[in-house]
Amino acid sequence: MDIGLGFLALFVGYLLGSISFARIITKLAAPEADLTKLTIDMGQEQENELVDVIGANAASMVLGLKLGATVGILDMAKAIIPMLVIKGLFPEDPYYLFSSLGGLLGHNWPVYYGFKGGRGYAVIFGSFFVVDWRAPIATTLVSLFIGMVIIGNPMVAYAAWLWLMIPWMIWRCGSWEIAYAIVINVIFLIATIPEMRTLLRLKRSGKYDAYVESMYNSSPRWRGMKKMADRMWILRPIFKRGGKE
Repeated sequence: MDIGLGFLALFVGYLLGSISFARIITKLAAPEADLTKLTIDMGQEQENELVDVIGANAASMVLGLKLGATVGILDMAKAIIPMLVIKGLFPEDPYYLFSSLGGLLGHNWPVYYGFKGGRGYAVIFGSFFVVDWRAPIATTLVSLFIGMVIIGNPMVAYAAWLWLMIPWMIWRCGSWEIAYAIVINVIFLIATIPEMRTLLRLKRSGKYDAYVESMYNSSPRWRGMKKMADRMWILRPIFKRGGKE
């Protein structure tokens, strides 16, 4: 493998990943909206929390589910298209994985927007279709089953598939893909540190439950996932009885 080509693929992926379709689509559809100032209404104006994540979910909170999904698809495409091109040019080398890593870094810390971006969920999801198209389908189904049916937690259903990518790559793919899955998880975790800090702060102040409930009400994606969990959680009666006791 040529290290120079690897860095070039990373750089090209970063520039493409830095394109913020959430900002572009929002600017076209709702020019008066400012995603950088988007907040979650917790019932009292002084307690509103800044979303501080510029991605498909933030766009859906302003534009609705359909346009939010459009942003998500475009975010997937900005990872998939360069990966397919590079993989077609260099089918025997892992340069396309470097392109995807660059795309994720660009999406999360975009050079065009003061390094203020999203968390890369759609970018990661799309990239794994190029690595192994079966992987995101299988791990998502398992993730949904664990999160929605067994645990009853939409957040677990939302994120567990990403962790499952590591054992999947160990099972199905080679060393480059295994390393790729690990690095992707690390980047995702680093990107979510600000949100983790916010959740810890709210937990300490006793506002965590109000925040989570407001988030479900504000976001079409989270609202839909919560409804699914409420309907599918087979252990809910057991947990309810345990709570009453």
